[in-house]
Amino acid sequence: MPGRAPIRTSLRTTAPAALALLTAGLLTACGTRAEPAPPAAAPARPSAAPRTAPAAAAPAGSLGGPGTACALPVSFALAAGWAPKAVEAPENPEFAALTRQGPATVRCEVDAKPAGNIGYLRVWTAPKGPARAALEGFVTAERGAKGAAYRDVRAGSLAAVEVTYTVRGEALDEARPERAFAVGTPKGTVIVHLGGLDAEEHTAMLPAFELARSTVEPL
Repeated sequence: MPGRAPIRTSLRTTAPAALALLTAGLLTACGTRAEPAPPAAAPARPSAAPRTAPAAAAPAGSLGGPGTACALPVSFALAAGWAPKAVEAPENPEFAALTRQGPATVRCEVDAKPAGNIGYLRVWTAPKGPARAALEGFVTAERGAKGAAYRDVRAGSLAAVEVTYTVRGEALDEARPERAFAVGTPKGTVIVHLGGLDAEEHTAMLPAFELARSTVEPL
């Protein structure tokens, strides 16, 4: 049995060394895994960009001028797939609850469903006067409207006023964003209003709204 003592001594001697090597290997491995962590998180940032910064809409038609679906005091470009239709008998008092909002009467509705969104652009006209006053009256008359913020902007070649606000109706689980701009013309005030199903649809349709605003021309 004299040969076993060296074996025990050898095991006692090598076990700490093996443990040290194993520990060193684990630390090295952990260090190797920790280094790539920052790059791995980077691709997550661009994924949210399309919701907050949708691509600009390219013009694919116009509205307001001769031969278009709706005769208006102004013209502006429409995004691809948006389908305009004139509102029938907007002055009929029987339909006032649907066709009147404050000082404005709806003249045209541009449906976004053919373009893949649930919402619309509606064009309203109001009597000649300050655009801001007409827009304020329009928003005040909308049930559930809150947090209206107004700012001076340009709508094509015209000075304009834009408003953002939220609406929360009785049947809504959460407030939805709304947006509109108003321009004054010799033929009266024009209000272009963007409405949608919810915040996600609103964001997706903003390029069409901004295209309309940036291309307004008086007629």
